[in-house]
Amino acid sequence: QVQLVESGVGLEQAGASLRLSCTASGRTFSNAAMGWFRQAPGKEREFVATINWSGRSTYYADSVKGRFAISRDNAKNTVYLQMNSLKPEDTAVYYCAARRTLGNGGTYPGEYDYWGQGTQVTVSS
Repeated sequence: QVQLVESGVGLEQAGASLRLSCTASGRTFSNAAMGWFRQAPGKEREFVATINWSGRSTYYADSVKGRFAISRDNAKNTVYLQMNSLKPEDTAVYYCAARRTLGNGGTYPGEYDYWGQGTQVTVSS
C-alpha cells in the first residue's frame, strides 16, 4: 500500500511560481511512475505531468509545457511539481498519483493505482 500526501497549498497572483510536493509512504515509490493531475470546479480531472521511476523520462500536458516541471527524489520518496508563470486557468485542486510500473506513467486517471488527497492552488489575475 502506498499513501501519498501533497503539500504546497497556494494562493498566488498570475505570473508567480509555486512548488508542490508529494511524499509517499511505502517501499514501492522508487518502482512507481508518478503523475500530477488537476481538477477545476465543474470539470473533469485532467493530466498535468508524469515522470518515470528513474526520473529520466517526463511528459507534460500541452497547457503546462514550458511552465511546469516535474521531478522526483527517490531518496526522499518525494515528487515535485514546480509551477512557473502561473495563470488563472491553473486554478484547481492538484493531485499526485502513483502507478506501479517501471515504464512511463500514463495520462489517464484510471491508469494510476494510488492518489493523494489533493491540494488547492488558486491563481488570481
